[in-house]
Amino acid sequence: MNEHKIRSVETGSIAEELEIQAGDVLLSINNQEIEDVFDYRLMIQEEYLEVLIRKADGEEWLLEIDKDEEEDLGIVFENELMSEYRSCRNKCMFCFIDQMPPGMRETLYFKDDDSRLSFMQGNYITLTNMKEKDIDRIIRLHLAPINISVQATNPELRCRMLNNRFAGEKLAYLDKLYEAGIEMNGQIVCCKGVNDGEELKRSIEDLMKYLPHMKSVSVVPAGITKYREGLYPLELFTAEEAGEIIDLIESYQKKCFEEYGLHFIHASDEWYISAGREFPEEERYDGYLQLENGVGMMRLLITEFAEAFQGLSDSERYSTLRETVKRTVTIATGRLAYPTLCDFAKQLEAAFPGLHVHVLAIRNDFFGETITVSGLVTGQDLTAQLKEFVQQGNFLGEALLIPSNMLRTGENVFLDDVTTEDVEQTLGVPVVPTAQNGGDFIEAILNPDYCYDKSNGNFVYIQAFDGKED
Repeated sequence: MNEHKIRSVETGSIAEELEIQAGDVLLSINNQEIEDVFDYRLMIQEEYLEVLIRKADGEEWLLEIDKDEEEDLGIVFENELMSEYRSCRNKCMFCFIDQMPPGMRETLYFKDDDSRLSFMQGNYITLTNMKEKDIDRIIRLHLAPINISVQATNPELRCRMLNNRFAGEKLAYLDKLYEAGIEMNGQIVCCKGVNDGEELKRSIEDLMKYLPHMKSVSVVPAGITKYREGLYPLELFTAEEAGEIIDLIESYQKKCFEEYGLHFIHASDEWYISAGREFPEEERYDGYLQLENGVGMMRLLITEFAEAFQGLSDSERYSTLRETVKRTVTIATGRLAYPTLCDFAKQLEAAFPGLHVHVLAIRNDFFGETITVSGLVTGQDLTAQLKEFVQQGNFLGEALLIPSNMLRTGENVFLDDVTTEDVEQTLGVPVVPTAQNGGDFIEAILNPDYCYDKSNGNFVYIQAFDGKED
């Protein structure tokens, strides 16, 4: 029998009223075993439930519950999936985890390939560890959208890229999902000389057959770190080659939009930055379906900044802030976003004469200079390069602003386990994680009393930082 340990019970919930407690174990609902969180969510939609609980002392309680339809019980489980996570069985030629340095925390080496995380967190899966019964269950429960790492629709090439002899035949699941009307999104990690060129054309054309149920496909360049000894010899795309990828994708966007009203195939922001081209207009992102893959993040940020800046300029606050803002801040980011943030800083400095903004692109010495995204900047690289900046006679100012994606979700810890407190004590300046939103970005720069709360995504007041340990 599957058993599901309870971590906590929500205040004022049905579970609290029935004296269900942390440490209790859920055994069944309506005499049915619960495979995972999707079974649980489906079962508790009923108005009448018989819930079997085992208490910490071993006693079993059968609780009869009358409730409103779809009313939640208020139970939080130890494992959010309510079953073991499924790991990836592949050894993809581009896998970023295989390019991680040794000695990091164990969780960073776990390769997930779990369809349930696709629905819950937006993760992309390869389908290679799924069976017909798993696909049938998705269809029966009508779980959507499902995000799929395609890489190539050429079965032989997909087998080679994923280093899995079953990877090609698993593409047949796309047909079943399409026939059932399950919404999908796709991803192609583009490797130079492997699945670009004619193979990329083939993949795009094959995937277009799944429109409109497949809403979008992103094309992203493979991330290449300096830790690739013994791995497939991947190379970076040149600026010219990045431009060719963009041209190919944009040619198919026109065809898809004319027929389906969706642009469908999208190039990630890195291609445009590498090619030195302007980002597409907002309408071409179809509502930003692939933000987590870096598709449209910069266009959205630029749009939000422009709207917030215009709104502030037209507000009653503007004249007051123009006179009262006397502040120096430093913004640290990855090389990818650096040009855009420099442009933002110039606009704000022109509008507020008492404001001085340093924007620094942190070179990724930890993974290698080929890694340019801010989310992979480590605390040690950040600290070392800012110390050097200060030693050159520069002033960091009243605050060091960093994008919140440099930190583990809900925590103050960088990828290398350095904390924001460690950085603050070394540099003597408060570290202010900022929301990846144009309006919040402006507020964090102008207002010394606000910072970004990583746990809930809201701005909160902060106390003055004195550079001393508690």
